[in-house]
Amino acid sequence: MTKRDYKKEYEKFQSSSSSKKDRVKRNKLRRLFLKLKKVKKGDNKDIDHKDGNPQNNSIKNIRVVSRSTNRAKR
Repeated sequence: MTKRDYKKEYEKFQSSSSSKKDRVKRNKLRRLFLKLKKVKKGDNKDIDHKDGNPQNNSIKNIRVVSRSTNRAKR
């Protein structure tokens, strides 16, 4: 088994402009839900974008689901 090259992965995908914008939107929404007490730190819940687009933060597109449910749909 080969070791993952995290630096290469970051340079290839995570450092792109669109990935940074998506990450900012996801983090901002998570902080909002923490403030509204919809989720807690360590609760194993994710904020799910129903359409898969992290740029679409409309209320109809957002739901709180278990981490395993959210990540299984990918």
